Amino acid sequence: MIDIRAQVSEAEWAARIELAAFYRIIHRLGMTDMIYNHVTLKVPGEEGAFLINAFGLDYSEMTASSLVKIDLDGNILLPPPHDYGINYAGLVIHSAIHAARPDLHCVAHSHTRAGVAVSSLECGLLPINQNALRFVGDLGYHDYEGPAFRMEERDRLVANLGSANNMILRNHGLIAGGRDVAQCYVNLWSLETACRMQIDTMACGAPIHKVSDEAIEESRRIYAMANDPDGMGSYTGAKLEWAAAVRLLDKDDTSYRS
Repeated sequence: MIDIRAQVSEAEWAARIELAAFYRIIHRLGMTDMIYNHVTLKVPGEEGAFLINAFGLDYSEMTASSLVKIDLDGNILLPPPHDYGINYAGLVIHSAIHAARPDLHCVAHSHTRAGVAVSSLECGLLPINQNALRFVGDLGYHDYEGPAFRMEERDRLVANLGSANNMILRNHGLIAGGRDVAQCYVNLWSLETACRMQIDTMACGAPIHKVSDEAIEESRRIYAMANDPDGMGSYTGAKLEWAAAVRLLDKDDTSYRS
């Protein structure tokens, strides 16, 4: 049995534990699509290296040791203790973002029911609830080009993401990014929740009460400060939410740490 912990730095092992926890928490929140989708995290201190899930393992099976370390071209940098490879679409999407946006250390992609539903609407995400207002000015859109198996799509992905941290892949799903696992987790959950709220609201068939332009702008200003590491609270809320989620996970199962 390969001892991954003995072959990596303490910083990488800590990153592996955090990313494995992210997968387990997503599983508990019902945000998985069988063995598909991906969350990646840059390896501390290693330029161009990031961790990704082994393609074939369920999110509930993810552990720190099972994650695969690859470079931006998909080369495996450390043999994992299993025979699983990686999802090529995950390489295309995540290598594009990690290469173009070094500030986004963690990137998550989902195919949730609500996320795909909103991605398939011409209107996209509407600023009709507080969760959605978090993403005013921080959300890009990328048109569907088929399964993400072509490397040439990467340039268009990053162009559509621009300076935003999050993106809706039209007719496909959601992408959330963050400067660390905590911010990425909160962005993904908040975007997913906003989509669920929008679908529920639209399903009522009643007129939608619109948020005023002034309130939208004030929300944009406040959330921009909250997400700034040097701004209001230094995104303390994200760190607190992430720590709470990990505590809940640890109450039932700590096997992801192995």
